[in-house]
Amino acid sequence: MEYRQLGASGLKVPVLSFGTGTFGGVTELFKAWGDTDVKEATRLVDVCLDAGVNLFDTANIYSRGASEEILGKALKGRRDKVLVSTKATFKMGPGPNDLGSSRHHLTKACEDSLRRLETDYIDIYHLHGFDALTPIEEVLSTLDGLVKSGKIRYIACSNFSGWHLMKSLDVSARYGWARYVAQQSYYSLIGREFEWELMPLGIDQKVGTMVWSPLGWGRLTGKIRRGQELPEQSRLHKSAEYGPPVPDEYLYRVVDALDVIATETGRSVPQIALNWLMQRPTVSSIIIGARNEEQLLQNLKAVEFSLNQEQIALLDQASAQTKIYPYWHQEQFVERNPLPV
Repeated sequence: MEYRQLGASGLKVPVLSFGTGTFGGVTELFKAWGDTDVKEATRLVDVCLDAGVNLFDTANIYSRGASEEILGKALKGRRDKVLVSTKATFKMGPGPNDLGSSRHHLTKACEDSLRRLETDYIDIYHLHGFDALTPIEEVLSTLDGLVKSGKIRYIACSNFSGWHLMKSLDVSARYGWARYVAQQSYYSLIGREFEWELMPLGIDQKVGTMVWSPLGWGRLTGKIRRGQELPEQSRLHKSAEYGPPVPDEYLYRVVDALDVIATETGRSVPQIALNWLMQRPTVSSIIIGARNEEQLLQNLKAVEFSLNQEQIALLDQASAQTKIYPYWHQEQFVERNPLPV
């Protein structure tokens, strides 16, 4: 397993990490992802550790906390050998203060996650979304206090806009508070908007990227192709509306290119899609999920090879997207505004 530095921090993380959104299956949305119990979760953790994957990602809202609880039990007796990433901000109860990034909610959310995970500290603590109603100074001073108390070791954000992240970094620098070392972002061969603003920001500010849904919300599994019905077992039946919209013809064009390379290399479509992401700037870790051990073992093989430049170019061309303003205009001024990719 390859280990990469997480942004400007001193922390090394595996290029593949394991996402536990499939643990629990308590709600309809998360049941569509999976319903892994403690016994199977423990086995999946075993497989990950054998492969050198020592970073496990969860969130308090995954199956209403059940994902954190199951992960905590699966890690029992080996907490010191792993890194744990979890998240807070989204609604966790009926009250008016049971959501957001206020000092009130973040403090309680952190304590609750520690309890469910059965641990004294969280290695990487993400804000799951941006709270525009809470002053950024309140958010970051709270997170800094949690770092100083030893309950959190590094802070990160997820699903922020570029200005959300840049303003937050400025506030941290102004007051000498802990800064976001990473952003957890949606990025895939069929979702490249991340490259327009967040990736250049990450390069400039040394913010690492932990990629979520690298297979495009289950569309790059190799089971979806032109002229075929959606497979009977697919998260898209129940969760497509929660994920990114993808035009059918665009998806098929990318899958056609993946099929060409799969034939050339003898690798699977998901392995190629994951390997392409490994070559991208700022990517520190790609979060992979799996319903079972077989899926996990297949995805882990994405580290066994490297796409050549011709194959990367084919995928780049097939997945190219029409940019919105001002990004299409900035492409016309590369002499003084070179693009990162």
